[in-house]
Amino acid sequence: MCFGRKDEHNDDPPPRPAQRPPMSTEVKRISSMPQNPGRSSRVASYAPPAGPPPEKRQEEEFSAPPGPPPGLSSQEQQYLPPMGPPPGQQQQQQYDPPTGPPPGQQQYAPPHDWEIAVPDTSLFPPPPAIFSGYDRSPTSNATEEEAEAGEEWCEQYPLAAPLVLDQAARDALHTGNIRLMQPVGFNGNLSWLRPGQWDAYTAKNSPDRCIIGYPPMYTVSEHDPHRTGQPKTIYYEVQIRPDSPTVFLALGFTALPYPSFRMPGWHRGSLAVHGDDGHKYINDRWGGKDFTAEFQRGHTYGIGMTFRAVGGGKPQVDIFFTHNGVLTGGWALHEETDAEQDLPVTGLEGLHDLSCAIGTYDGVRFEVNLDASKWLYNPFQV
Repeated sequence: MCFGRKDEHNDDPPPRPAQRPPMSTEVKRISSMPQNPGRSSRVASYAPPAGPPPEKRQEEEFSAPPGPPPGLSSQEQQYLPPMGPPPGQQQQQQYDPPTGPPPGQQQYAPPHDWEIAVPDTSLFPPPPAIFSGYDRSPTSNATEEEAEAGEEWCEQYPLAAPLVLDQAARDALHTGNIRLMQPVGFNGNLSWLRPGQWDAYTAKNSPDRCIIGYPPMYTVSEHDPHRTGQPKTIYYEVQIRPDSPTVFLALGFTALPYPSFRMPGWHRGSLAVHGDDGHKYINDRWGGKDFTAEFQRGHTYGIGMTFRAVGGGKPQVDIFFTHNGVLTGGWALHEETDAEQDLPVTGLEGLHDLSCAIGTYDGVRFEVNLDASKWLYNPFQV
């Protein structure tokens, strides 16, 4: 096949034909036909042009440059590994480790948890009424002049030494036939009904008065537990009449002598529970301390003391209180007290004789029962 004619004006070689995919890596040599007879033959050699074939040039020109896209480091991982173990590995079931340290290692101390170390104090019982004294009673109060008069009387008449009872007094104690002494200025009536039983009433607006029994219910010569080797309990009951105008009544005990124009519990050597406010008074001429509810008409109340021998020269003294034959409360004579506010309990510690003491104020009707066979509560039960 010819690539040109003799009448062409230049000697340039003819244009290359369209490139075909080479069949082998060898370069084909194409010999031109002889132009003139007798002229030597000239052989032309052609090499493939540089670059890719035409149909692949566009693909090469628009392919992505090597390396990561702009703004991404070649060190950054573009894809997160899939969850779970690599293919070909058996998936193992996960278990929580057991509590505590591994065997053979030192016990691990858990971190401090204040909510466990400090429990909820709202669940605790209320604290004892140790320092709950009142400056005044919420119901009725004597005047300051009367309180000062009672203190002066106690200073003038100190506590008496223990008595030595005669036979008549000892018999009265054994049978409960105790005499209640009507105080001076008592505005009412005090009647003996039968051995150990008394009926009493006071008129309206009657002043404070204290009814004291004789012989004393506790006498050191007869009942000191360190001498007898046996505990001693004294007790009595009082019923407030259903038709009583008020409940202004106090039940207690006192060492002798005691000012009869003052309620029991207000001065030295005496204690009492007052019905108008339910407070207990132990040598306390102010407002007493919380103890029980206010008294009610038609109900029976009892108060007692128990003396037991303990180490030392003084007995252990406990006070108890009953309501309609049921034990409702009590306290230890030497319970913790406020050294700045509470006065001494001298006279109540089993070293002095003690008599029953019943306080009255205003109009009140009641019955006193000193006979053990008529009591609703048995203080001698175990």
